[in-house]
Amino acid sequence: MNVMTRIKQKLRSFFRQPVFFQLFFLPTWCVLGLARMLVLCIPFRHIAPRLGHHAGVYAAVPLIASETIPRARQISRLVTTTARYCPWNANCFAQAITARLWLGIYDIPYALYFGLKKNEDQQLLAHAWVCAGPVCVTGGESFQEFTVVSMFISNPELTEES
Repeated sequence: MNVMTRIKQKLRSFFRQPVFFQLFFLPTWCVLGLARMLVLCIPFRHIAPRLGHHAGVYAAVPLIASETIPRARQISRLVTTTARYCPWNANCFAQAITARLWLGIYDIPYALYFGLKKNEDQQLLAHAWVCAGPVCVTGGESFQEFTVVSMFISNPELTEES
């Protein structure tokens, strides 16, 4: 298949996407790039306060209104699909930052998790993921695979300390 045919296919596919996806694909692509730069250049202690309210090591998922579930799914699809088209490594942390931004803009409660696990070689692997109610926005269903070591939430009233 030649290059022009491939480009035409991609464009047709893009214009078949929902308007939300078409409108926010380029901004999301840019935010993923900025998020990746942040992760590489800025220490975590400076990024953490912008992720939400630190809620410890809980593995709780905030409830969301049923009418916001479709928007959370749209954000999930937007971020995960856009990440595949980045020429840089739009890893789980960059995707989590981007999803957190979009969920915050739409005022959808979220929880951003950091987890660890050991692989077969006993090396420690880290992962970040975001959930909003029943929607795993980025990072997939990671609760069974990773041990939650930190959680940030959009709403401080969701913590036990309140």
